[in-house]
Amino acid sequence: MDLSAVRTFVAVAEAGQFQVAAARLGVTQQAVSKRVAALEKELAVTLFTRTARGARLTIDGQAFLPHARALLEAEDRALASVRPGRRPLRVDVIGRRAATAGLLRDFHRARPDVDLDVVTLPDVHTAVAALASGAIDASFRCVTMPGLRLPEGLDATPVFDEPLQLCVGPAHPFAHARGVRPEQLAGQRVWMPGNVPGAEWSAYYDAFAAAFGFTVDAIGPNFGVEALLDTVAESSTVSTFLSEHTPLVWPAGHGLRRVPVLDPVPVYPHSLLRHADNAHPGLAALRAHLASRPPQRCGTEVWAPDWALRRGVPGREDLAGRP
Repeated sequence: MDLSAVRTFVAVAEAGQFQVAAARLGVTQQAVSKRVAALEKELAVTLFTRTARGARLTIDGQAFLPHARALLEAEDRALASVRPGRRPLRVDVIGRRAATAGLLRDFHRARPDVDLDVVTLPDVHTAVAALASGAIDASFRCVTMPGLRLPEGLDATPVFDEPLQLCVGPAHPFAHARGVRPEQLAGQRVWMPGNVPGAEWSAYYDAFAAAFGFTVDAIGPNFGVEALLDTVAESSTVSTFLSEHTPLVWPAGHGLRRVPVLDPVPVYPHSLLRHADNAHPGLAALRAHLASRPPQRCGTEVWAPDWALRRGVPGREDLAGRP
């Protein structure tokens, strides 16, 4: 059904005259007559009785009018659901406990007027496909893993270097250390059951392990962070990596320790991915918010894989000033 004809029918019904409806719609009276005639032909009924004074709804026209209005309201809702600024800004993060989720929470506190829809896609490949299709507006990812090429039109801007810490149980040799250097990890077993082949974080930790001689063990099912920490707490040899910015709570009896890794500090490089043509005003607000954050201060040399993008929080010209 031609919704322009339906809109014309409603305009004539409300105005009571074809000429007045034409003026309101900004078309000729002849165009109004043709649209109404086409709609009457499609419905196989007469909608108006033409009189010297104008147009009067027939019984069929009166019956159709509330449904016609409902069709136009549905059209308006459908358009609003995808119109930039009228729908929530859809942003992907690796996990809802991750540091990038914290960045989004900070943005929401600063700009509560921007509606957010936070999603967690399984890997960078899925996130890139969702950006390309328009299913999401932005994604926080480490996107420079070997072999990954962003499709034409997608933009990746470094936004946050996430410092890592070593998490160990009370019987681990590093349990009482004030800090540990990466080379001291040589020969250690670091258990990370969530590291699946092809994921960007797996590529990062594989490069980290190769650079400093420790082993990343991804064997076993991933039952979540609680089960992982239960195992680390009970072991004198198993450790894992946590983000300095990841909030975690564990039972007091676990005696877990978060040991800083220093000289250099390993950082996980996050970038903000977006489509260059995305005009959602909430995306512009998010980029401006990220650009306004104070520079990071790790206090020492940092490490990331050679294939990582330029590290460090970008300046305002990188996030807010680029098209």
